[in-house]
Amino acid sequence: MSEKKSDIAAVAQPTSPLAKLSNSGPFSIFCYCASSILMTLTNKYVVNGDFNLNFFLLAVQSTVCLLVISVLKSLGIITYREFNTLEARKWSPIAFLLVIMIYTSSKALAFLSIPVYTIFKNLTIILIAYGEVLWFGGRVTSMALGAFILMVLSSVVATYGDKNPATGASNLNIGYFWMFTNCFASATFVLCMRKRIKLTNFKDFDTMYYNNLLSIPILLIASFTLEDWSAENLVINFPAESRNAVIFAMVFSGASSVGISYCSGWCIRVTSSTTYSMVGALNKLPIALSGLVFFNAPVNFFSVSSIFIGFSAGIVYTVAKQKQKEQEANQLPK
Repeated sequence: MSEKKSDIAAVAQPTSPLAKLSNSGPFSIFCYCASSILMTLTNKYVVNGDFNLNFFLLAVQSTVCLLVISVLKSLGIITYREFNTLEARKWSPIAFLLVIMIYTSSKALAFLSIPVYTIFKNLTIILIAYGEVLWFGGRVTSMALGAFILMVLSSVVATYGDKNPATGASNLNIGYFWMFTNCFASATFVLCMRKRIKLTNFKDFDTMYYNNLLSIPILLIASFTLEDWSAENLVINFPAESRNAVIFAMVFSGASSVGISYCSGWCIRVTSSTTYSMVGALNKLPIALSGLVFFNAPVNFFSVSSIFIGFSAGIVYTVAKQKQKEQEANQLPK
């Protein structure tokens, strides 16, 4: 009788607040959105204005990210593979593509507003989708094609809304060049990494470890050979009145990349991959709006309309992918 009472008491014992939070779907979604927005805003804060040491910024971010995951591994919170020379050699091209992707991203952010950057980033989805058709035998449904048309439309509308007297036309053209380059670089990186992951069976923190470790020497060499390290340029990049804030933002953005990775896995674990995909689509709206609020991006009919068109495109694409998965699952033999 006493054993039954103890069992009932154990079952009735309330879950700790920390355990409740760790299994809370809404809280995981909030953390994922917050980490994504924080990293975008932090990067924009650093590269906004006259900052031109982009390779050095990326090297600092990669170093911080590597240090954070090393500490987390030593505490037993996460795990990833030990360094292997053969695997590193095979993964090197992926790290090089990563450097190109994040460098072009930082350059695009330097010349474009956050809303325009966010909207144009949708075009990467189109390139990845058709790349999967060519490389992995994927297919594009009519609903997904409709989403792509909305993505292109949102980008066209965004260009009409991107009229800021403080920004010259030549700077906008340079920004669009870096943005399109980033879309192609991002799609190439994602497709090549997916192919390499299939061959190596890497997990999330394995890819994070090798990507950051192998990209640091590339970024440092590029910074010291291609960027201006004169005393005058250092003063421009790290002005005395905001030096500490810029350095903190650089470090914080590196740490937040770990947060995004963790929150992504957490969100999928406590909700579902469908919910996670939908959150990714919905997340573009607050990121774009944050650019209007914090960085004085042009606010007009076209800029606001482009945000909502891009937001709708993300939702339509997420629903299209979910329906495609359901159709493929129904076609499988019972």
